[in-house]
Amino acid sequence: MNSTYLFIKGLADTLAAAILLVLLSWLFLLVGLLYLLTGERSLFFRQERLGRNEKAFTLYKFRTLKANEHLPLDKRKFTLGSFLRYLSLDELPQLWNILKGEMSLVGPRPLPVTYQPLFSAEQRKRFTVKPGITGWAQVNGRHGIPWERKFELDNWYVDHQSFRVDLRIIFKTIVLLLSFKKDISLEEEPFQGSTDPSTLTPDPQ
Repeated sequence: MNSTYLFIKGLADTLAAAILLVLLSWLFLLVGLLYLLTGERSLFFRQERLGRNEKAFTLYKFRTLKANEHLPLDKRKFTLGSFLRYLSLDELPQLWNILKGEMSLVGPRPLPVTYQPLFSAEQRKRFTVKPGITGWAQVNGRHGIPWERKFELDNWYVDHQSFRVDLRIIFKTIVLLLSFKKDISLEEEPFQGSTDPSTLTPDPQ
C-alpha cells in the first residue's frame, strides 16, 4: 500500500472534515432545532462499530428512529428522521469521526461490533483500511445487493485504492445523492455470517 497516498489521504480527510464542519455548522444547528420542535430529545445515534484492524470506535449519526427499541419499526419512524435518512444527511456527524482519525471520507462502511465473529478470513481484508462515509460498495448497489457482494466490492477497493478511485467514488456518491433514490436501508437484512462456515475465523481477542 502506497505510504504517500495514505499520508496525503489522511491530511485531505482531516482538512475536508474540518472545512465541512465549519461550512455546515448552520445545518447542524437547524437539525438540532427541528429535533426540539418534534419532541425528539435524543439528537445523536451512537453505536460501536469496527474500524481499521477491527478496532472498535463510537460512530455518530443523527438519530432517524425513535429511541424506544421496544416499539415496532413502523412506530419508531418520524418525519424528520425519515427526511434526513432519505437525503443521507444523517451521516454528517461522522465528519467528527474523521477528525478523530477513526474514519475516512472514502472506504468500506463501518459495521457493528456484533458482526465481528461472523466474518470469513477473506471478508476481514476490508478492515485493513479505515472505514468511510461512502465507499465502492455504496456507489455500486449499497443496500440493494447481497452482503457477500458488498464484501467483494470492499475488497476490490482495498486492492485498487488510489486518488483516482477515491475521486470517482466521491463523484458517483454526489450523483446518487442528487438522484433522490428511495431509501431502503431499513429493509436490509442483518449480516448472518459467511455462506461458507468452513471459512470462518475465530473472533480475535
